[in-house]
Amino acid sequence: MPSAPSPTASSRVPAPLRRVVAWLPTDVDRRVRVFAWLSFVAEVLIIGTGGAVRLTGSGLGCPTWPRCTPDSLVNTPEMGIHGIIEFGNRTLTGLVGILALAVVVLVWRMRHERRVLFVLSLVVLVGIVAQAVVGGITVLTGLNPFIVGFHYIASVSLVAVCAAFLVLMDQPTGPRTLAVPRWFAGLVHATTGVLALTIVFGVLTTGAGPHSGDEDAIRSGFDAQVLEHVHAWPGYALFALTLAVVVIAWRRRLTVRRWATALLAVELVQIAVGLYQARNGLPELAVGTHMVLAALAAATMTVVVLRLKQPLTASQPHAARETAAARG
Repeated sequence: MPSAPSPTASSRVPAPLRRVVAWLPTDVDRRVRVFAWLSFVAEVLIIGTGGAVRLTGSGLGCPTWPRCTPDSLVNTPEMGIHGIIEFGNRTLTGLVGILALAVVVLVWRMRHERRVLFVLSLVVLVGIVAQAVVGGITVLTGLNPFIVGFHYIASVSLVAVCAAFLVLMDQPTGPRTLAVPRWFAGLVHATTGVLALTIVFGVLTTGAGPHSGDEDAIRSGFDAQVLEHVHAWPGYALFALTLAVVVIAWRRRLTVRRWATALLAVELVQIAVGLYQARNGLPELAVGTHMVLAALAAATMTVVVLRLKQPLTASQPHAARETAAARG
């Protein structure tokens, strides 16, 4: 009697799971776009709530990690408003992680065809897990300003990765070609480097300032007033470079001109907020706004950089015109 054929790999998968996999999109659709945007907004929002934790002195509202107290996973009434604020931020981390996981699941079936999207979604998910651990280390070290600063920079980086996903999800796969002159691309990359330098010095300035997250938290020991000026230098250089990018992009009608203008607008607001907070004793709301605007600037800069290139089939004529213009 002939033996029964061995079951295929798909037949060994439970039927409910097969139905879920079959439901997943094979290309970017409304579901992917909605959750990708929700993930981006959540990443920006958690920077705002993290800033609120620090600026309200609630950094040690939950004095232990991963529990809020040695005996409780959640905050207790005795911990007051600081416990509520800190535990609320931890809870939001869970929501951010769920949204990131949803994006990974939604791009699962297109992980080979849209490999970049799958990798970016994994980077965000793994980054959120790592951020939770870094947040725990921050608490366990009594809000060490350097770890707090690293925590913020990592958060800004995740916002930029989410922005990259939003840009690339609506672009076709395949080779990409430069859509602007090479010297202009070099100018944009130099502007990106100055933006990164500005954020780093901003973090160092905050680490030396009065907003430590807790009255007993140590500070970096640097002179905050000196760092305010040092932080301003790359900030003004960033504005000058961005202004040059915008003027050139509009004069040559380059593809990045609108997003470069958006970047300039964010920087103008950021400069205004920075000047206001420096001249008014660093009010908490202004400092928090400054932190969020830095993340939005990084996200907008990411869009500008990615739009320096376009899919080959769509941008080949434009790229040829730009090359000719650059040589002329």
